Amino acid sequence: MKRFKYILLIILSATITSCGIYSFTGIDVGDAETFQVNYFQNNALLVEPGLDRDFTIALQDRLVNQTNLNLVNSNADLVYEGQITEYRISPTTATSNSTAAQNRLTVTVKVQFFNKKKEENDFDKSFSFFYDYAGAEQLVGSQKDTAIEEIFERLTQDIINASIANW
Repeated sequence: MKRFKYILLIILSATITSCGIYSFTGIDVGDAETFQVNYFQNNALLVEPGLDRDFTIALQDRLVNQTNLNLVNSNADLVYEGQITEYRISPTTATSNSTAAQNRLTVTVKVQFFNKKKEENDFDKSFSFFYDYAGAEQLVGSQKDTAIEEIFERLTQDIINASIANW
């Protein structure tokens, strides 16, 4: 019985220790301690008021919630900047009456990422995601809020995965 207790203690110790090293998010910030998200200007042809501010805040919030990095206004180890290059509503399917059966809201963001601790991880690329809705509906009010929230959730996660996650 005493031997069983020692074996159980060793197994529990190994399990607890290994959980401290493993991250379920797969995020590896290395030696970085701070991050900065510069204002994402809305340069899309179709301008949605407040979209730039909301996206900047969404990216900041996701980084705060998924990492132990500190948000700073300058001289950060990790820097995100860019612009919203597309905010577009387009029909995806049509009815027999030549009207849209389904529409798609697409948002594209161009991101420049700078990692001062590991410059080989820097990138400059675009991320895009969409939200489909019925063609007979107008994208206003809570439906528009839901669409933008869903798009931002995916965009911000894709940006984090590309910049600091080990996927």
